[in-house]
Amino acid sequence: MTDSTTIRVDRDTHRRLLDLSQSADLSLMEVLRRATAALEQQLFVAEAKSQMQRLRADPQAWADYLRESSLTEVADGVN
Repeated sequence: MTDSTTIRVDRDTHRRLLDLSQSADLSLMEVLRRATAALEQQLFVAEAKSQMQRLRADPQAWADYLRESSLTEVADGVN
């Protein structure tokens, strides 16, 4: 067994975790691992989108980005 600790959750969250665990045939630990990974990915994507929006808001920075990205294109027909 891996090293573990105890966390407190409200009853509704615990019930929802149990429901997910049973319906997906996963342990509670695995449900929490996957939920954590999903939230990490969601936050990563949100930050990437935010950075891209800031980049596009600066016309000079956006032009530089497009110019630099065109330098890395490969002529293999795959975009």
